Amino acid sequence: MNKRILIINGPNLNLLGTREPEIYGTTTFQAFLDELKDSFPETDFSYYQSNSEGSIIDYLQENSEKANGIVINAGAYTHTSVAIRDSLANIKIPKIEVHISNVFQRESFRHHSYLSPVCDGVIVGMGLKGYEWAVGQILYLSKESGKKK
Repeated sequence: MNKRILIINGPNLNLLGTREPEIYGTTTFQAFLDELKDSFPETDFSYYQSNSEGSIIDYLQENSEKANGIVINAGAYTHTSVAIRDSLANIKIPKIEVHISNVFQRESFRHHSYLSPVCDGVIVGMGLKGYEWAVGQILYLSKESGKKK
């Protein structure tokens, strides 16, 4: 049975490929997602991007029970949203927080994440490759939790 992984991107990540290419690169997320699907053919991906905090929470609540893991890049909401943090805290499947840029080399307000304490891991500064590593980690964690049963 295929694993289902939710990939959630927050505000302004719909602009990948054109937004600050010196920080985020020139690849669109859709082009990267196609590569990701090729790398993990036994995995079903559900991709969601929103610039709205409430929409991200609604998506998490409506879809997490049917998934095996979550990769989330909440963008700027990482540093501001207690609401997304609370939603993630209630979800019991593996969750990996991803940031394309190294937030610790950027403005100081980006150094704090409300999401990290309720996620199973954080990948920072590895570009889009971080999403691939997050998927691999979720598949590993899913396999490990299956052994414990």
